[in-house]
Amino acid sequence: MKVIILAGGLGSRLAEETSLRPKPMVEIGGRPILWHIMKIYSHYGINDFIVCLGYKGYMIKEFFANYFLHSADVTIDLKQNKIETHNTHCEPWRITLIDTGATTMTGGRLKRALPYLGGDEEFCLTYGDGLADINISNLLKFHRSNKKLVTVTATQSVGKFGALEIADDAQVTSFSEKPRGDGRWVSGGFFVLSSKIAPYIKGDSTIWERDPLETLSREGQVSAYKHRGFWQPMDTVHDKSLLEELWAKDAAPWKTW
Repeated sequence: MKVIILAGGLGSRLAEETSLRPKPMVEIGGRPILWHIMKIYSHYGINDFIVCLGYKGYMIKEFFANYFLHSADVTIDLKQNKIETHNTHCEPWRITLIDTGATTMTGGRLKRALPYLGGDEEFCLTYGDGLADINISNLLKFHRSNKKLVTVTATQSVGKFGALEIADDAQVTSFSEKPRGDGRWVSGGFFVLSSKIAPYIKGDSTIWERDPLETLSREGQVSAYKHRGFWQPMDTVHDKSLLEELWAKDAAPWKTW
């Protein structure tokens, strides 16, 4: 089974970092967030990745092109122009990196990646900027049991501010630090899809989250896997700092490996 990761956007709300690198290469604990996402899937035995590149995609290519070298001890013989590696600590990943255009929308990137599935009838899809402690095995079981073309992981985001319960006499009866938001479920990425979704995507200008998903929903072809655990996108510097803090404290919920 393969995972398609959308990693081509500009990440404009994280401009402090993304002016220098693509958003999926912004580091958490010294590793790109893209690496963390891939480790989540790898923990559940999925090691075949298709990464859709766009903005500064060459940096992602260079990272993986040199990954084996950087993950090993090396002996460099300058006279013979040879490099010998020792004690390699590489993941068992197969990674296809495809240029999907600098301005291509999410649906267009997905459509460009479909030919690389190699005949697989189902595959995973996620964004290159979100982490969760999601059980991928349970997600796949849910998808297969519902027999829809699309399964989306639904999650409830955490509010940004503490919530107060206030009585009529102005007395605060309860305080909840950063509770779940308004109770509504939102898309957390981590999709499972059938390759039959291809006709729903017209071209590069198609936004996956709009016309394709809206049409599929009207046709009854979308099911929601409710994930009640940790989920955090990295949209802002504040989000990055939160993820860094969790990692530094060895309290990162998404670190299931």
